[in-house]
Amino acid sequence: MLLDTASLYFRAYFGVPDSVRAPDGTPVNAVRGLLDFIARLVQDHHPDDLVACMDADWRPAWRVELIPSYKAHRVAVETGPGAPDEEDVPDTLSPQVPVIEAVLDALGVARVGVAGYEADDVIGTLAGRAPGPVDIVTGDRDLFQLVDDARGVRVLYPVKGVGTLQAVDEEWLRGKYGVDGPGYADLATLRGDPSDGLPGVPGVGEKTAAKLLEAFGDLAGIMAAVDDPASRLTPAQRRRLDEARAYLAVAPKVVRVADDVPLPPFDPALPAGPKDPEAVRTLAGTWGLGGSLERLLAVLPR
Repeated sequence: MLLDTASLYFRAYFGVPDSVRAPDGTPVNAVRGLLDFIARLVQDHHPDDLVACMDADWRPAWRVELIPSYKAHRVAVETGPGAPDEEDVPDTLSPQVPVIEAVLDALGVARVGVAGYEADDVIGTLAGRAPGPVDIVTGDRDLFQLVDDARGVRVLYPVKGVGTLQAVDEEWLRGKYGVDGPGYADLATLRGDPSDGLPGVPGVGEKTAAKLLEAFGDLAGIMAAVDDPASRLTPAQRRRLDEARAYLAVAPKVVRVADDVPLPPFDPALPAGPKDPEAVRTLAGTWGLGGSLERLLAVLPR
């Protein structure tokens, strides 16, 4: 089980009231919400391995170099060359992230982030290397591109908390979008994504993108059709795609998650108990993690 950790703690932050606070009054709604998420996931799905994948760089320079608008609207502070820009994050969420990291480390839950890469890229690399079935837990549709029935890779997409999850496999993708996993990356490239600053091809929305992919197979097939006067493209589609060549030449590398991240050594096994019980007790008392931490400890294998 691979967790898109930031996606989940953002959902926890907005789903749990900020009246949930530590003894000193600091909000811990994201911390407690994430712990409850993980407890429910372990209880319901019994993963052998669990990896909390992290955004060591939420806006990698190599993606921005290709498409400068990539996540540009979410930049709070530009830090300059060699360092990730600071993301616009709610004031009461930012201080909770180090607490989340400390709790996961004390529990012994593997936490993996790699400089220059997003959590999506860590997930893509791990999913590609995994020998057995993989569940990816994320609220980010970008990761639908990793769905692969033959290898048992699916996405568990939270519909409401993690108590109600949509299991996304190839059948579901075809029913919803008319594409398989790799096809979803092409669809996302054509459609664009305003939340990530990806413009897409003007005039080509989700339905049109799906129809183009159904007709021509993939992005390469679509662009071959643009150059073929006998193809069944409408004049407007041909013009729009032709005008978008520069974008379509670079966007696939931005949209597709990396599968070659240089991962550090780590132990993915779900811990049988807390790695550092004393640190867990201290964190529980300092931050008032109470029942959320106890519920997670209760479902760890023993």
